[in-house]
Amino acid sequence: MKAGELEEPTNFNPSEGDDAQFAVTKLAETNRRLKATTKRRKIKVEEMIEGSYDESLSEYLPDPTDDETQSIISEVINENSLTGEARLTQYSCDVEATVDTVEVPIVIERGAARPPPVNSDYLPLPWRGRLGYACLNTYLRSAKTPIFSSRTCRMASIIEHRHPLRDPSQPEHPVKNRPDKSKKARKELGDKFVQDLGLANARDIIKMLKWNDKYGIKFLRLSSEMFPFASHLQHGYRLAPFASELLAEVGKVAAELGHRLTTHPGQFTQLGSPRKEVIDAAIRDLEYHDEMLTLLRLPEQQDRDAVMILHMGGVYGDKAATLDRFRKNYATLSPSIKARLVLENDDVSWSVHDLLPICEELNIPLVLDYHHHNIVFDSTQCREGTFDISQPELQERIAATWKCKGITQKMHYSEPCPGAVTPRDRRKHSPRVATLPPCPPDMDLMIEAKDKEQAVFELMRNFKLPGFEKINDMVPYERDDEPRLPVQLSRKKQKAAAHFKRKRAVSDSISDHNGASAGGDEQCQQVPGKEVPLDEVAMGGPQNRVYWPPGREDWLRPLKRGAKVPNIVETD
Repeated sequence: MKAGELEEPTNFNPSEGDDAQFAVTKLAETNRRLKATTKRRKIKVEEMIEGSYDESLSEYLPDPTDDETQSIISEVINENSLTGEARLTQYSCDVEATVDTVEVPIVIERGAARPPPVNSDYLPLPWRGRLGYACLNTYLRSAKTPIFSSRTCRMASIIEHRHPLRDPSQPEHPVKNRPDKSKKARKELGDKFVQDLGLANARDIIKMLKWNDKYGIKFLRLSSEMFPFASHLQHGYRLAPFASELLAEVGKVAAELGHRLTTHPGQFTQLGSPRKEVIDAAIRDLEYHDEMLTLLRLPEQQDRDAVMILHMGGVYGDKAATLDRFRKNYATLSPSIKARLVLENDDVSWSVHDLLPICEELNIPLVLDYHHHNIVFDSTQCREGTFDISQPELQERIAATWKCKGITQKMHYSEPCPGAVTPRDRRKHSPRVATLPPCPPDMDLMIEAKDKEQAVFELMRNFKLPGFEKINDMVPYERDDEPRLPVQLSRKKQKAAAHFKRKRAVSDSISDHNGASAGGDEQCQQVPGKEVPLDEVAMGGPQNRVYWPPGREDWLRPLKRGAKVPNIVETD
């Protein structure tokens, strides 16, 4: 019998029928529950002490074979006076109570006990650089017609769309006009389906760039999912045959607005892996990103600044061997990819001091991520915090990796969520950031925060950075930058609209009809429609109402009918 398993009971009389079967079933369930709980407790302890699990703690974890646990099981089984449902309820309560009362010794969290970070008090003001955000704009994504650049699909959808629609003369409908699998499949139809998603993503980049420019943001990371599955082994495709004109239009807008565009291939794109299939996939992914950036046809300096940020990836048990594999695979890359590739320190394995030597050796720029540095750093050369990492000698070495290629330097900044203690918890980015890092005041700084453009707005407002005066608070649940059709409202619906909507003009109009005579329920009030020029849709309206306070992302969407309106304090 394996450790942790319960012996199957042998003292039951089969003639007892249902009771015996019930007992056997409950014993099996007990075994599963206790094993799962034991595993969760062990994982928790391992996390608390950062992987150095002490086997001596196992005595404090629930043992499914001990006398106390067995007595609880026997007590449950022998309660024949209860009905089946009542017995199950009582059984669950008893087992959970037993597990919850098992004491685990207090273990000091090494993450909390680490030396306090040493941070710089320097602020890069007055600010002359460019602040940016990654991939998604929360305001535009929540528009009535969503504007975003990461539409994707499943591989099964690509295969399904190789079949023609039931009525090819009509647009696709999720119910009425789906692919007809009885018709012959054609690979080019599936390719067109996924490529059309990419074109829709690319078109929305133009709107995002214009929106950013209106509010003083000049830096954007393009989504790696813009063209879904473009680097896939079976479903991959080249961009030039169908997307070159549209991407050139995107690049033209970016050039006119002085916008910097970069990309960040995913965590599975690793050039130091010992597995050939991983290396092959990584090279395909880098080729896809390079083609996308090249087809933008940006001016020379902007094209040089359109870099691809890459992590070194795993250690695979030997950092030196991993670096050797990286050198070997980097040598096989095309000159175009080498010209764009930059490395970034990560929050798992590779510190700034690990990567800087190979960046200097291979002429690869190094992106300093302050947040990652605070989690993974070489304690023999620096301390946690922004002070040591921002010392001139180290900063000059990092800056030199950019200057030798003529690329404008960029850095990343984010902060952990409040209360995060363990390294795993600290890796999660906070919704917004409270300050600026001690970087040069002309730096291109990517703000990696959950609230995206709102995190940039928060910094602009807090430090009165250029463009902060253009940003105004949203009216909760309302947008003044989207068209609407005229609506006929009965008197009853008018009152509901006045209650759930906060439009002063409509409310005043409704109040004028509150004294209507008999038959008022049939009286109608027309809420006038509104026309908004296409270029102004989702652009914040004439008053630039695009900012929502921390934690109030619900303001982006209209309040659902019947929903409770949160208390909102109005100020003059």
